[in-house]
Amino acid sequence: MNFEHVFTGQIGVIHFVASMIALVLGTMVLMSKKGTSWHKKMGYAYSIAMLVLLVTAFMLYNLFGKFGIFHWAAVVSSLTLIAGLLPMFLKKPKSYITMHFNSMYWSVFGLYGAFMAEVLVRIPTVVVESGVPNHVFYNMVGVAVFITMGAGYFIMWRKKKTWKLLDKATS
Repeated sequence: MNFEHVFTGQIGVIHFVASMIALVLGTMVLMSKKGTSWHKKMGYAYSIAMLVLLVTAFMLYNLFGKFGIFHWAAVVSSLTLIAGLLPMFLKKPKSYITMHFNSMYWSVFGLYGAFMAEVLVRIPTVVVESGVPNHVFYNMVGVAVFITMGAGYFIMWRKKKTWKLLDKATS
């Protein structure tokens, strides 16, 4: 079976595997009890998978042939990952737990959004063959990502009170 239409060489395969690992681990971390050694180990594993995913993302140029919108999304994803990890290492500011949770939730939900975009980007031949203009396709991608991120925001909004209580308990 020929997978050249799915993967861009070895970098594409590494990117794909890292993304699948990060999706699974990120979900497990979000659903697990916070602060346990298991949570920390899975969090580190998620962070490593994300690091590999992000590095390889900057090496893929097959969609636009140059730095494109998905590279900018990788920049934002890199920032949310850093913003989620630094507070836990520095234990600052006073609201470091809330900052960690907030940033890591956005990191994982951003990954879900990227997954939706990636799945839909793999459909262009179907879109082109059906005669649907590209702008309709990209609007569809935008709506799917928006819905995914909106669901993530709703989940985070419901958990924020718990995070603030943890911040008060550690200060």
